[in-house]
Amino acid sequence: MDTIEKLKVLSEDSQYDLACACGTRNDDHRKRGQDGKWLYPVALPQGGYSVLLKTLLSNACSNDCKYCPLRSETDVRRCTLRPEEVAALFMDYVRRKKVSGLFLSSAVIMNADHTMDKINAVARLLRYKHNFRGYIHLKIIPGASDAAIEDSLSLASAVSLNIETPGKKHFDMLSKKKDYMNDIIRPIKLMGKLTDRGNRFSRVKCTTQFLVGASDETDSEIINYTFGFYERLHFKRVYFSAYQKGLGNPDIPGEKQLLSVPEKPFVREHRLYQVDFLIRKYGFNKGDILLDKNGNLSLDKDPKQVWADNHPDFFPVNINKADREVLLRVPGLGPDTADKILEMRRESKITCLDDVSVKGKRLKNIKGYVMFG
Repeated sequence: MDTIEKLKVLSEDSQYDLACACGTRNDDHRKRGQDGKWLYPVALPQGGYSVLLKTLLSNACSNDCKYCPLRSETDVRRCTLRPEEVAALFMDYVRRKKVSGLFLSSAVIMNADHTMDKINAVARLLRYKHNFRGYIHLKIIPGASDAAIEDSLSLASAVSLNIETPGKKHFDMLSKKKDYMNDIIRPIKLMGKLTDRGNRFSRVKCTTQFLVGASDETDSEIINYTFGFYERLHFKRVYFSAYQKGLGNPDIPGEKQLLSVPEKPFVREHRLYQVDFLIRKYGFNKGDILLDKNGNLSLDKDPKQVWADNHPDFFPVNINKADREVLLRVPGLGPDTADKILEMRRESKITCLDDVSVKGKRLKNIKGYVMFG
């Protein structure tokens, strides 16, 4: 294969890892370029979006992860890009203003540190040969040494390592080669420590991803780990990727569950993202996330609505007096609308929801939870 053909294959194979960009609006969604590469929009802290070229360095994997279509036992078209090829390709896209950042991951070539050496070599070429000072997101390979991780942090704007499951018991159902505590938890804790406020690499953002529904984990377990990532490790984002039927080994729990409820992992993914927003944007704590007797979120109602239904004494909320934290408990009210309400109240009293320009289903939903006097 020539370089462009390799890129098409490896860009396609990178689509299952969402730990760089994901959103609910149209301008948050990934798009495929004309030459087959995936382009991912990432929101910038200062506002606006940066478009990332997203690809694998290689899909020739030595690991046995039962959920992964690229595991060593599968018959897929294998190829590997050299670090020099990736750097030259990327800089060509930058010069043509097609992209402004890179998300680089890889299957495991031989072993973790050999792969990390290749990944870091790409970033080093971009930083020191091509003088690229823009956004680079590097994937940390499970089992990477402390030195390899520190090398990545010295070169990257962001790094990620996918936790996949909340706990060793669930992880062991999906891989026999990888050791959960040493290959996943140890490097994740190191990433959190080295990027914590005041430390050497505090400018680098850390993210991770759960694979939802491949094993037999509960939502409660995923949510507990998610709070840990934000509260103790200070990760920037947690992502959730629904396991898709037929990608993995037929004997994993996810394949059996999909036979009875095919849509369940995708609904779970959506609910978990809603919980993530409640944690990051709405000030919800762990006790506010209500679960059923089996430790799972409702598939029928969003978690904010479930909280409201279980706290009728909290409502109605006085829209002219409630502080921001209280307003954010109202079903249908988001951070932008809450801020708009607070701003409008400084000028005059709000007498109806029409004043706030809320329309459609949201208007109907909010009406039952607010008052104006």
